Amino acid sequence: MTVYIALLRGINVSGQKIIKMEHLRAVFKEMQFKQVRTYIQSGNVVFETEEQDTSLLEKKIEQKIEQVYSFQVPVMVRTSRELELIVEQNPIDITELSANEKIYVSFLSQEPNIEAVQLLKTFESDIDDFHVHGREVYILIRAGYGESLFSNNFLEKKLTVSATTRNWATVNKLIAMAALPAPSTKKDRNTGS
Repeated sequence: MTVYIALLRGINVSGQKIIKMEHLRAVFKEMQFKQVRTYIQSGNVVFETEEQDTSLLEKKIEQKIEQVYSFQVPVMVRTSRELELIVEQNPIDITELSANEKIYVSFLSQEPNIEAVQLLKTFESDIDDFHVHGREVYILIRAGYGESLFSNNFLEKKLTVSATTRNWATVNKLIAMAALPAPSTKKDRNTGS
C-alpha cells in the first residue's frame, strides 16, 4: 500500500463548496481507500491504496466528489514521499525568515511550461518571492497572504494549470500524519476497513 495525500482546491471557503470532513472521509472509504484521515477544513486527506497512478487517483476522486456533492473540485494527489521531498528540496532558507515572512507551497496539477514560468518571474516583487520546482511553487510572502499576488487564481491564470496552496505548517503536519498509522476506531476494528 502507498500512502497518498489528496489536496482539494477551494472547498469550505467563504461558505462555498461546503464539505464536512467526516463525510469526506466516508466518501474516500466508499472508494475503497484505507487508513483515511483528514486535516483541517481545507480538504487535506491522507489515505492508502494499492493504486500507483496518481493521475487516475485524481480523476477518480474528482469524479466521486462531483457525483456526491454536485460540484467540481480540482484535486492534486501526492505520495507521502513526494511531500517529504518537497520539504527536503525547499529552496527558501527557513532559518532566515523574519516574523512576518511565511512560506506557502502551491501544488499544481501538472508541471507548467517554461514560457509560463518565465512570465511568472516578471511578477516577483518585494512582497513575493517564489521558486517553481516541478509541480510545486514555493512562495515566500513577506507580508500577509492577502497582500500577495500569488493566489491560486493568479497562478492558474499565469501557468494555465490547476493549483491549490497550503502553508508550510500544513505541509509538515501532513507529512507527520502520513508517517503514522491512522487511529483505529471501533468500527474499523470490527470491519477490518
